[in-house]
Amino acid sequence: MRNIAEVMANGTKEKWDPALSRLLTSLQQAKELPSTEEELGFLSNLLQSKELHALVNVHNKIISNGASDKFFPMLSTSMHVMFDVLEVLAPKTPLSEDCKELFYLLQRPHVQGLLCAHDAIAQKDYYPHLPEIPVEVDEDEETIKIVQLVKSNEPLAGAQNAEPIVGATIKTDEETGKIVIARVMHGGAADRSGLIHVGDEVVEVNSINVEGKTPTDVLSILQNSEGTITFKLIPADGKGNVRESKVRVRAHFDYSAFGDPYIPCKEAGLDFVKGDVLHIVCQDDAYWWQARKEGDRNMRAGLIPSRALQERRIIHDRTQSQTESDNGLCSVSALPVLSCSQSPKSPRCASKPKTKKIMYETAENDDFDREQIATYEEVAKLYPRPGLYRPLVLIGAPGVGRNELKRRLIVTNPDKYKTPIPYTSRAMKPGEVNGKEYHFVTREKMEEDIEATRFIEFGEYKGNLYGTSSESVKALINTNHVCILSPHYQALKMLRIPTLKPYIIYIKPPPLEALKETRNALHARSTFDVNNSRGFTDEEFDDIIKAAARIEFLYGHFFDDVIVNEDLAVAFTQLVAAANRVETEPTWVPASWVQ
Repeated sequence: MRNIAEVMANGTKEKWDPALSRLLTSLQQAKELPSTEEELGFLSNLLQSKELHALVNVHNKIISNGASDKFFPMLSTSMHVMFDVLEVLAPKTPLSEDCKELFYLLQRPHVQGLLCAHDAIAQKDYYPHLPEIPVEVDEDEETIKIVQLVKSNEPLAGAQNAEPIVGATIKTDEETGKIVIARVMHGGAADRSGLIHVGDEVVEVNSINVEGKTPTDVLSILQNSEGTITFKLIPADGKGNVRESKVRVRAHFDYSAFGDPYIPCKEAGLDFVKGDVLHIVCQDDAYWWQARKEGDRNMRAGLIPSRALQERRIIHDRTQSQTESDNGLCSVSALPVLSCSQSPKSPRCASKPKTKKIMYETAENDDFDREQIATYEEVAKLYPRPGLYRPLVLIGAPGVGRNELKRRLIVTNPDKYKTPIPYTSRAMKPGEVNGKEYHFVTREKMEEDIEATRFIEFGEYKGNLYGTSSESVKALINTNHVCILSPHYQALKMLRIPTLKPYIIYIKPPPLEALKETRNALHARSTFDVNNSRGFTDEEFDDIIKAAARIEFLYGHFFDDVIVNEDLAVAFTQLVAAANRVETEPTWVPASWVQ
């Protein structure tokens, strides 16, 4: 102990850090250390080195200055504030020059990067992540860590059972038979501790050895525990904290965890309905993702079925529905198998002997659309920009009233709302003006443009080609007009692209009896009659309902809004509100549209 005494003697000549002085004192007072004189000398030299004291002094300065008002950040969530400001500014039309400048400035990537860096520093996210110190052990020894957590209303579960405990799930390893951590719920107690990782082997819980026990047995131990729970764990190889992803998705189906017989922990599940936007925080598990509902910033993540798992379920359900349909039963899922009796070049059903509307047959391909399995779609927020309007696309069954709603909307402001002029290969009639009712071109020219996919929809009627050019839609957008479209639903494949960014509104019919009652009360003229000289027949009403159900089943995941056209005045009011909303409020769109 002579070297330590000398160090302490020398320490009186300089101002040593109190913590290091206490270490030296403790080292001197220790009488029985399993160390050699050489090791003690090395330690004492290290503790008295100027380099170590300089590092300690720097550390103390950072800590003391970080706690002072001089360096304390005003807030650590400037990115959230920025998004809040954007949402406040977006609905204000027109914007003042200062507000407009701020609105565009806050969307610049360099400004957002600066605010992100500010938040990282304010939250002290700049500390280096040091690797764990390797521990040398004998071949027969294993590293053990002891973790204590306070019991809370969060799940730890295995098999089909659950008990609110610490925010993790457990399972039996198939190869070793050991109890291991299956997943750690983001935002839960286990995740916040940073001490429990996926793959950790559970050795003891509250001093009770779990060898040979099942997850249900472990749950029983936890259920009977109060207050602090102590885990003895063998760390998993290659563990590490997984950062939350920034992926947002829109759900295209309803989900209830307690109605799912396969979820590993019902209490850990996250319920949602079709249309909800979810923040996917972890996709490590092939079958169960972790997610929060967008906006619930402090909520613990919950389990939802992965895309692959949900697709398998949908395929299974459709197979079952197809079997039921073949056996004479009917279901919504079987609707896509309903086919028209005519050839692909005329997709009218047998119940529609006449039509005065163009048949857009070339894009008709229900087999292709049936393969589109809607589960989740990655989305991002799109902020409106003054003077740059998204086209409004009204989708619905023939006869549901889309064209009348479109006509009324255009009448409210003809200088703002416009519909593209279609192209045709037919000859110009007396009194017609090229570029007013139609753009008149040769059949060869139309066939060439169709082959080059320059039309969003097209078809043949009475030997003449008709179509709507994608360039005419872009021209209206680029001249600061709101382009209004009511195309055949198959045109969505051409319209729903990043360059157009359409806002798709589904015009839905009311139930069959209400549809008959409202149309007959207004003496509505049938759109299936060439001369509009009669009302709708019962067969046509039934066709509208069937076609609407088929469209909703195949394309419902594309709809941004749904308007039920039972009362035309009410439906028109809702359409005007939707048109104003898309101009003034941020909306969720496919993520590829904002990249």
